Amino acid sequence: MSGSLHVEEFGSGPTIVLLHAFPCDGTMWRPQADALARAGWQVLVPDLPGFGRSPILEGEPSLAMVADRVLAEVADRGIDRCVVGGISLGGYVTMAIAAIQPDLLRGVVLCDTKATADGDAARENRERLARMCEESPGDTPRILEQAVLPGLLGETSRAERPLVVAQVKGWLAAAPAPTVAWYQRAMAVRPDSLSVLAGLEAPAVVIWGAEDALSSRDEQDVMVASLRSGQFVAVEAAGHLANVERPDAVGTALLEFVRGC
Repeated sequence: MSGSLHVEEFGSGPTIVLLHAFPCDGTMWRPQADALARAGWQVLVPDLPGFGRSPILEGEPSLAMVADRVLAEVADRGIDRCVVGGISLGGYVTMAIAAIQPDLLRGVVLCDTKATADGDAARENRERLARMCEESPGDTPRILEQAVLPGLLGETSRAERPLVVAQVKGWLAAAPAPTVAWYQRAMAVRPDSLSVLAGLEAPAVVIWGAEDALSSRDEQDVMVASLRSGQFVAVEAAGHLANVERPDAVGTALLEFVRGC
């Protein structure tokens, strides 16, 4: 396994870990991390392996391996209970953490993600994207902009939030081709996690951008129905990256949830 993750730390108090989307990095959570820190929480925001300033993992692609790396960072800080949350890919990793170490969880945040496994068509699309980036690594920013960008942002953001569009394009441009390929394959083989959610004793909140074209409302309803103690929050005028598109709205939802944790 490669070296430690780069982790930004905010505030002090009980801990919440926030995990970013593909193909972004931990900076996407800064507005919410600042708000949570002001409210008396310690917030840990890692760059997942291969993104930002964290080295990529070696070996067969697996989100369980990513979860283990995040868990090692938490253990190194002596934290035995915390809230863990993530958006999109970060939600997948959160569910992998829940499968590995459920007793760690004081609460769970699942934002614009889904608990079901990929179908055949989705797996084929992921493998196609992985191969395109491997075969033309210098074209990875263009490939991602064409293949990924349209689904990441809601209609409102694409039409009215040019700074958000530019920010997301910056993350796409920074994503290394080997990282893109590794995570596409890791996400393609992730298991169905509905049974993991059904077994959670910790409370959870499902936050969803109402313009999200990648993670449907039906997928959110399935997750909420599987949870023993689940809440649902819809964020209007936001798509798949709701915490970037509507940072204040997602921050408010997080603060309201963690007060009960």
